[in-house]
Amino acid sequence: MTQRKSKGGTATMRAAMLLATVLCIAVLPVCIYSLENGLARTPPMGWLSWERFRCNTDCEGDPENCISEHLFRTMADLVVSEGYAAVGYEYINVDDCWLEKSRGPRGELVADRRRFPSGMKALANYVHAKGLKFGIYEDYGNYTCAGYPGILGFSANDAAQFASWDVDYVKLDGCYSLPIDMDHGYPEFGRNLNATGRPMIYSCSWPVYQIYAGMNPNYSSIIQHCNLWRNYDDIQDSWASLESIIDYYGNNQDAIIPNAGPGHWNDPDMLIIGNFGLSYEQSKTQMALWAIMAAPLMMSVDLRTIRPEFKAILQNRKIIAVDQDPLGIQGRRIYKHKGIEIWSRPITPIYQTYYSYAIAFVNRRTDGTPSDVAVTLRELGLISPTGYRVEDLYEEVDYGVLSPQTKIKVKVNPSGVVILRADVQPERFSKRPYNPIFYRYPN
Repeated sequence: MTQRKSKGGTATMRAAMLLATVLCIAVLPVCIYSLENGLARTPPMGWLSWERFRCNTDCEGDPENCISEHLFRTMADLVVSEGYAAVGYEYINVDDCWLEKSRGPRGELVADRRRFPSGMKALANYVHAKGLKFGIYEDYGNYTCAGYPGILGFSANDAAQFASWDVDYVKLDGCYSLPIDMDHGYPEFGRNLNATGRPMIYSCSWPVYQIYAGMNPNYSSIIQHCNLWRNYDDIQDSWASLESIIDYYGNNQDAIIPNAGPGHWNDPDMLIIGNFGLSYEQSKTQMALWAIMAAPLMMSVDLRTIRPEFKAILQNRKIIAVDQDPLGIQGRRIYKHKGIEIWSRPITPIYQTYYSYAIAFVNRRTDGTPSDVAVTLRELGLISPTGYRVEDLYEEVDYGVLSPQTKIKVKVNPSGVVILRADVQPERFSKRPYNPIFYRYPN
């Protein structure tokens, strides 16, 4: 979890920034400005409007679903009352379409007066009063993707305005801008956020626009200046979209994974669990793989109507614990053959030189019947002679302590997942008769 803002936290941030400034002055010819905000030590968790509610501005015809202060207050209420905050979801993030179409007389950003009549400062106060944090959206270019004012030419002023509204998280998109300019523009805005003295998570779309333009993003710089960033397409409400993201992260993992860690995360985009496009099994797959990939967990769903089985997926504490593991090591795909994939992530606890692991078995087949996958722990890379305590994180089946030679056999439903946690043991495994483990989902 990221730390909640406090006067002490702000003072600590100011001290860190002052120290960074002093060091830069001392070594000015080789100074590199980095984010230095101390935030997002684990992937951010919260609720985001875009995928589910898009740019619905028709508050006369659709008052309950339009982008408005009413919608965000309602979702903040539900994040708390329905138990999401209790398991770690803490940000309420406004996306595009919150602005007036033009700036105010002093060049300031102005929230839509009809849909946000109380203003963004009041909305932030409401969210904070719930014990949550408040996020907002802008764009590096002349306009946001939906055509509202962007920050280009107003970077310092907009950063200061967000700080004055007590914003905790800023997402900066990249529409209506030149990708080649982003190497300067995104760091500049990050420095302007830091200069306000207010801790604000900084979410960048910097690399994805450069990838689209055929450029190779400078991830060394991106890591220094952003807390998280998008690498690939926006997620859509479909299994095909989710599969394309899974494939991108698997096929490009050697280039992607080294960039992730505490304070700086790859962002495969929102959780679409509980909407219209994913089945129950596919929803379990997204949650499991996002945890393996150390991804931000930003829900985009109508919390007023979500069905209980999807709510249970989003609130699965054991899978959230994998996502929030303090080591911050992003997992990888270690096996792919005939529609079966195995993904693995090193996690705590560690014993001597041996990690614990989260393991996801994914069935990409669509032939209508579950698939058996049998493998020893050693074949998965789990080689500690002390053994591992293995648990199924959806079905909450505890398999006890298993040796590296033990073969596990799981049955994985089409487009579904089985996710196991294997905690390395601090004492040598006690010998016992070998028996394969057969696991079946209930009908």
